[in-house]
Amino acid sequence: MSRPTLEVADILRISGNSFVKRHGSYLAPQHRKVMDAIVRCRTAALGGHRDRCSGCGHQAISYNSCRNRHCPKCQSNARDRWLAARSAELLPVPYFHLVFTLPHELSPLVLQNKKLLYDLLFRTSAAALLEVARDPKHLGADIGLLSVLHTWGQNLQHHPHVHCVVPGGGLALDGSRWVAASSHFFLPVRVLSRVFRGKFTAELKQLLLQGKLQFHGSLQELASPERFQRFLRQLFTKDWVVYAKPPFGGAEHVLNYLARYTHRVAISNHRLVSFKDDQVSFRWKDYAAGSKQKVMTVSADEFLRRFLIHVLPKGLVRIRHFGLFANRKRSASLLRCRVLLNAIAPPPQPAPTAPIKCPLCSELMLVIERFTGLQLLSAPLSAAPIKTRLDSS
Repeated sequence: MSRPTLEVADILRISGNSFVKRHGSYLAPQHRKVMDAIVRCRTAALGGHRDRCSGCGHQAISYNSCRNRHCPKCQSNARDRWLAARSAELLPVPYFHLVFTLPHELSPLVLQNKKLLYDLLFRTSAAALLEVARDPKHLGADIGLLSVLHTWGQNLQHHPHVHCVVPGGGLALDGSRWVAASSHFFLPVRVLSRVFRGKFTAELKQLLLQGKLQFHGSLQELASPERFQRFLRQLFTKDWVVYAKPPFGGAEHVLNYLARYTHRVAISNHRLVSFKDDQVSFRWKDYAAGSKQKVMTVSADEFLRRFLIHVLPKGLVRIRHFGLFANRKRSASLLRCRVLLNAIAPPPQPAPTAPIKCPLCSELMLVIERFTGLQLLSAPLSAAPIKTRLDSS
């Protein structure tokens, strides 16, 4: 894919300071940290290294990445390493993809209680899947799943939901056999929706009673137990969206599928169209219009506001495993599943590395020198070599 001509970093460099001056009182330290990381990513400020071509001897300076999980430029390597680690955990069965979405009425409350309510979204969606799967009227088995949190819609507005990837089957409740799901149907989404809604609202009420929820601005009236109870009743009258996508099978298909979801950020640089006269234009899919591709234009302030509402609280894990795949028992569960499926564990895949090729002769570029940000900013690149040497091998 060709390099984008416009990046989120460009918008931040031009409009970031004025945005902070106008809205700084609403920004958490995490927001500023993300803004700073994106602006500095792959610039001299983060240091870098000198590369020399193993063929023609051409030399070039490469700058380091910020590795922030919200940076549009830093997700490919992290995704590839994560997928390589997951390749040995796949089972030779079809997989299903389900999406659990919170009603938009909850969005203001979630934004004021991100860590608590994103965690609750994870736990209750997984609990709904595990409970319904154990029901003998449905699958009657213990299942494992992987969940990925996304907080955005295509228009960058707040739209919290989790993507769940689940093998098509599970262990019988006594662990004696593998129970396979239908190749075309996993679990009834209407039942999942009701169980998910019930679990989320019940735990939301407990969080209020425990005094753990924050209410600011227009939400202050919800702090009243009576008003909050009316709010919950309104939520209970709605159908909560649970969507099941068609099944897919095979380890390669699963990995390719996961690659689309696990390390995405709110918007990629490739979706940006233009930035002029303080207006940002970007491409988006309008799912209400049959996934038609459209271009949306908003002010730079509004674009940055939308981008920053998707910054996750520090320490919040956005990819989680549940049920048979929970960290504490994943190895034993996978071993048992493979025994019952008469399957051999696939060999672990080494994390792919993208070698740097010489722009002149396409031979391999080797790192011969590393620089800190201070060294790069204080010494011109044409000066004598800086004393941080690496063996070219």
